[in-house]
Amino acid sequence: MSDSDTVTRLLDEISGGRREASDELLPVVYGELRRLAHARMARLKPNQTLQPTELVHEAYLRLVQGGDPGWDSRGHFFAAAAEAMRRIIVDRARRAASLKRGGDRVRITLSAVRGGVEPRPEELVAIDVALDRLQAQDPRMTEVVKLRFFAGLTQDETALAMGISRRTVNRLSMAARAWLTRELDQR
Repeated sequence: MSDSDTVTRLLDEISGGRREASDELLPVVYGELRRLAHARMARLKPNQTLQPTELVHEAYLRLVQGGDPGWDSRGHFFAAAAEAMRRIIVDRARRAASLKRGGDRVRITLSAVRGGVEPRPEELVAIDVALDRLQAQDPRMTEVVKLRFFAGLTQDETALAMGISRRTVNRLSMAARAWLTRELDQR
């Protein structure tokens, strides 16, 4: 049985209420979650206290706590993992911005995001707010941004996770970048 089949089976068992399946799932997905976290953390400033292992464990705990998560596929699980990682990073950025900056609003652009430079905490918060607005207008576009920017997936990996073509991922990425640039420039 392939890892993909094992993940799907374990997700079905978790949805069916078998709590032990979540303990069995972690070793199967740990390597991929760690790779996603490492890719994301590589873009953060070197003096960050959050480590990829901590990000993986915190995200995993958020994913498996509570009731039926309703995952219907491996791609859905990894999309949820990307969202959990995004929330953890943004929550930390909010705390840092409120402590260091007094919560002041700062005008930003996506130029910090382009070129692989990690945005400052207040920029991450602004991007998060803009993504919430984008979610209301275009959930698929938002999902592409989450998987590409926050989870660090490639276009091919994003296409596989979402069940869409690479060309569609590229189109949605370009549209999202334009939308976010416009939104952030209006701040």
